[in-house]
This record gives sequence, C-alpha cells and structure tokens, in this order.
Amino acid sequence: MTMTPTQIDNDPDQIDHKTCRYICDAVGERLQQSMRPESALSSRLQQLLDEMQRREGDRH
Repeated sequence: MTMTPTQIDNDPDQIDHKTCRYICDAVGERLQQSMRPESALSSRLQQLLDEMQRREGDRH
C-alpha cells in the first residue's frame, strides 16, 4: 500500500526531516564520545562512514 503525501503528513508515527536529522546527530555525538580515540574503525565501518559523508556532500 502506497501512502500519499497527505496521508504521510497526518501519520503520527512519521517524523519530519529536521527531527530525524537531530536524532541522527545526537546518536552520532554519543557514539563519538563513547568510542576510544585510539580505537581503529573496521574497514567496513570506515567505508560506510565515507559513503555517508559523500552522500551528505552531494546534498549540499
């Protein structure tokens, strides 16, 4: 079932882009605080972070 934009806007389970971005930023900050600076990222995690940064750059 596909929802129309009006149905999505009225869906209480949906969150807006600004709220989603705020949540993602907060989770990222907490992860950075909890990770030890000397710990190296796995190559897969580094690839994912690089891809995320590339996509963020494409949007701006």
